[in-house]
Amino acid sequence: MTTGGAIGAIIVAAGRSERMGFDKLWAELEGRSVLAWSMLEIARSQPNHMVVVATSETTGRVEALITELGIEATVVSGGARRRDSVMAGLLALPDSEWIVVHDAARPLVSAALVSAGLDAAQASGAAVPVLPLADTIKRVDGSRVVETLDRTSLRLVQTPQVFRRSLLAWALSVSDDDVTDEAGLIESLGGIVYTFQGQTDNFKLTYPADLALMGEIIRRRADRSRLS
Repeated sequence: MTTGGAIGAIIVAAGRSERMGFDKLWAELEGRSVLAWSMLEIARSQPNHMVVVATSETTGRVEALITELGIEATVVSGGARRRDSVMAGLLALPDSEWIVVHDAARPLVSAALVSAGLDAAQASGAAVPVLPLADTIKRVDGSRVVETLDRTSLRLVQTPQVFRRSLLAWALSVSDDDVTDEAGLIESLGGIVYTFQGQTDNFKLTYPADLALMGEIIRRRADRSRLS
């Protein structure tokens, strides 16, 4: 990691988990909650400051979890949209040159991935981790295939995404557009976003079956650590 300046981390944990049918961030995963794993892994990347953006109903629970884990972080309530939650996290961070934004539903993130993102963001002030697509992608209209897309230039995007604070703050202040990620907002405003290699095990918890796979990955990591 070659970056200079303070680093602030925002963990976005204000979603409603509608597809799961329960609050997935508090699901048990190898003895800890999903949120606890995400917080611990981001903390291992040693940011200067960390903010967890939670729902208004869970802020107290998150504060208790931070104390239990023995890490340093601030908790704030999120907004109605993702961008509102990220802005709340940004406003709660002390001055930091670089901002790492991570989805709490990706508990298998690594400090190495954060470091790679900070390196990649040096060129333009924004970088996202990506993976190539393994499957054929088709655009459809209802049940009818419209076209098959050329996947060679398409990528799956993950978090943590890394931004120069001034760029992220500017993008959030000049546009009220809703976005699925902050990189998309910066792109829409003409900014340049670079990519870096993501990690296949850094997938987002979306379905109940994902918990079993995540648990297996955590156990394999623990076995490798014991053998090294």
